Amino acid sequence: MKKTIGVIAHVDAGKTTFSEQLLFHTKSIKSLGRVDHQDAYLDNHELEKARGITIFAEQGMFQYGGDTYTLIDTPGHVDFSPEMERAIRAMDYAILIISAVEGIQGHTETVWQLLRQYHVPTFIFINKIDREGADVSAVMQALQKEFSPNILLVNNLADAAEFVAERNERLLDKFMEEALTDEEIIRALQHHIKQEEAFVAMQGAALKSMGVMEFFNILHQLTTTTYEESAPFEADVVKIRHDGEQRLTFLKAKSGTLHVRDELSFHEVNEKITEIRLYNGNNFEKVTTVTAGDVFAVKGLTIPEAGDCIGTNFEKGKPFTLVPTLQARVVYNGTLHIKEVLRLFRLFEAEEPSLRVMWNEHFQSIDVHIMGVIQLEILPHILRSRFGLDVQFEEPEILYMETINSSVIGYGHFEPLKHYAEVHLKMEPATRGAGILFTNACHADDLTVGHQRLIEQHLFERAHHGLLTGSHLTDVHFTLLTGAAHNKHTDGGDFREATFRALRQGLEQAENILLEPYYKFKMKAASEFIGRMMTDVQQAHGSFEAPELSQQHAILVGRVPVATFMHYSTTFAAYTNGKGALTLTFDGYDRCHNADEVIERIGYNKDADPAYTSSSIFCAKGKGFSVPWHEAKDMMHKL
Repeated sequence: MKKTIGVIAHVDAGKTTFSEQLLFHTKSIKSLGRVDHQDAYLDNHELEKARGITIFAEQGMFQYGGDTYTLIDTPGHVDFSPEMERAIRAMDYAILIISAVEGIQGHTETVWQLLRQYHVPTFIFINKIDREGADVSAVMQALQKEFSPNILLVNNLADAAEFVAERNERLLDKFMEEALTDEEIIRALQHHIKQEEAFVAMQGAALKSMGVMEFFNILHQLTTTTYEESAPFEADVVKIRHDGEQRLTFLKAKSGTLHVRDELSFHEVNEKITEIRLYNGNNFEKVTTVTAGDVFAVKGLTIPEAGDCIGTNFEKGKPFTLVPTLQARVVYNGTLHIKEVLRLFRLFEAEEPSLRVMWNEHFQSIDVHIMGVIQLEILPHILRSRFGLDVQFEEPEILYMETINSSVIGYGHFEPLKHYAEVHLKMEPATRGAGILFTNACHADDLTVGHQRLIEQHLFERAHHGLLTGSHLTDVHFTLLTGAAHNKHTDGGDFREATFRALRQGLEQAENILLEPYYKFKMKAASEFIGRMMTDVQQAHGSFEAPELSQQHAILVGRVPVATFMHYSTTFAAYTNGKGALTLTFDGYDRCHNADEVIERIGYNKDADPAYTSSSIFCAKGKGFSVPWHEAKDMMHKL
């Protein structure tokens, strides 16, 4: 049986140490490494050794009890959480490491929510029980209250007997008769775990090898997978890496078999597998065949991206949950042409899609999206080692977005000599977080299906600019009402021009609003600090629910702009003497609290954007002429 197990935690909870112990005791590695000694097996990048944190999700392999395990060690720092989220999609089961001293920490909640979102059955290892201040009982109470009442602490299978008996009448009868067997407990728990109705927790101290293998032996008995090797080949793209500039595509096979020289289809393009690698840490073995359940890397693929499903059918992956809220400009003073620098950034974007590399033609500059300042410190080192590229970054700025707050119809016409296209687009506000939506209400008598699809394609081929700051447009529902083409003079590019002019003309009419990213926060501190906490949130233009108060602690939950709270963790730690807990999770976009100030500071000139123009082009007497946006509607041919 093949099983992919992920190890996940808040930074410094002991995740990599746990993984190291597991690999050592299953004889996958010959000696134990340590994070603080810079020789941990899965933290093999120089940056990871220097900083003592996991930056990249890496895998190890081992055999145990007749099963083949792929172990994925994931980053615990929030700045590298998109890497962790991508890894989650490949997991059959997850091990969540929680410190018995610190308990539930900020990033722990984010991790738990992601595991539930992707429906990954989860085991919990309460670590560091040997440390001063460890309190397993308090941790369990918090877990059952904040995560799930179905988290059960066990030392052996017998401890779960009552849990399974309460959920099955037949097993309850046997339990009362003291006839319930370990096999029956295992089968029942396997079912509940897979359905996310039970979460088994155990305790230990990974650094001292306490409880690790006892925990894993229980996990081994309680986990099952079913993969069909005879079915058609399908796989999820886990991540992209580059060996020099040669691309490695990491896959998790869900069904079927893949051979070297096999061809995979991506719409109208076929690509051939030229090499297959099975990785164990930084080492790999070349193989000719892999089957369902394997996690491996291939050469030869250039089209699929992280999150895509490939094989018999090619499906683009759904958007990831964790998205950056900051943006930084690239500073490059080397000898390469800036377009070559952009090409290398595009290669790296395949590895880290959350970067959203953007090219500003007007300024000949490159901008990237980032999760936080630690990631920004790391990026120059990665780019230097991976691509030989020496860059720096300007100070990061908040990543704003724009939308509309009124319904309009945008009209675009493009008719220079021997070209012709017209597009009518209805534009309506969409719900927050919806992104760009499209509905086709155009009749085939007005435009061919091919031309209709072309318009839709142009709407989604790139991010569009708002008028206030030039930030990306979001949460807009486009409806194609009608359009016009010419049998002889219409080319595909004509509809791009007409579509973008219709979009821009619509924005000129609409009420435009500026959006900023928000955090959902949770603060827990001694009750004496509740006044300070509430005041700080109000001053940061946030909102909160009624606080939860007890004699010892106060809990405050709410929403606050990222711009006013991104550095608050330092302040919070200072006045709580490091004993408070602050959780910040991205909570989408909403109206900017200081829109006028931001718009003035950015100073965006909407009329200087070379990618968009609000005017339409018409033709008369063999010559094209420009019509400004406020007069364009009356000139349209389809009205």
